[in-house]
Amino acid sequence: MAVPANSGGDRPAWAPPALETGRMEVALRALELTVRGRLDGLLQGNHLGLVPGPGSEPGEARSYQPGDDVRRMDWAVTARMTEPHIRQTVADRELETWVAMDLSPSLDFGTAACDKRELAVAALAAVMFLTSGGGNRVGAVVDNGTGQHRLPARGGAAYARALLKKVAETPRAPEGTRGDLPGLLESLRRPPRRRGLAVVISDFLGGTDWQRALRGLGARHSLLAIEVIDPRDVELPDVGTVLLSDPETGKRREVHTTPVLRKEFAAAAAAHREDVARVLRRAGCAHLVLRTDSDWIADVVRFVMARKRGWSGGGAG
Repeated sequence: MAVPANSGGDRPAWAPPALETGRMEVALRALELTVRGRLDGLLQGNHLGLVPGPGSEPGEARSYQPGDDVRRMDWAVTARMTEPHIRQTVADRELETWVAMDLSPSLDFGTAACDKRELAVAALAAVMFLTSGGGNRVGAVVDNGTGQHRLPARGGAAYARALLKKVAETPRAPEGTRGDLPGLLESLRRPPRRRGLAVVISDFLGGTDWQRALRGLGARHSLLAIEVIDPRDVELPDVGTVLLSDPETGKRREVHTTPVLRKEFAAAAAAHREDVARVLRRAGCAHLVLRTDSDWIADVVRFVMARKRGWSGGGAG
């Protein structure tokens, strides 16, 4: 259930720009400048910084750390040093990234600095920046609940901007339209693509019937899930009577937000989020949570730096 969308007002400096009709070009340019201005120079290195994963070229050996992939164990060095060592690998020079972009109606609201759709588009911009360069390519499959739209994987800054614009201009589906996250993920599995990075951007509300498709993707690709949430996804406001609506069924219900109801809602929401996190962990999926009431780029930076420390053996932090 969700409350109606935030009507606007002054946004914090860290909030993504409003994706308003007639000002889309300006908003996307501002988004690009914000992302590049706050990430450029801070996250040095290639796409290993986003989702560290094995490449194809052998690198240096280092001591084994809990959580490392035992398949990368270097037995010769282990025998020589008398303690477990793994062989690091250098990332492939070219990375193909595919993004499953969930823009179903449940993302068309927000009660904090922005709506979830705007934050999802901002997350896509960050993914493209962090995986760009060299011969890297990015593509996307977008679904607003009324059908999928595929944007082929290509390289170049101009194409990345065009892709971001097409995604941002995806029409909002009518209220009562259900999203199809399992189908969206399946579209990345078939036909099989070269090994690369698969990114899922969604609020992951509803059931976890998408887990089988995600595990299938994980058998071939590195995985990153970006979970986009609003405060009203996890707690009800203490405002007395409120009208709740489910944008994907169109159902509405007026409720009185008693302390008991608020506690039960928060507990159910927390249980759902833990279930989502558990399913993602089992699929070997990196998990980044972005909130409409938090500095999203700062959250991206913390996530990337923690991944880099973990991959280098310094601990995930």
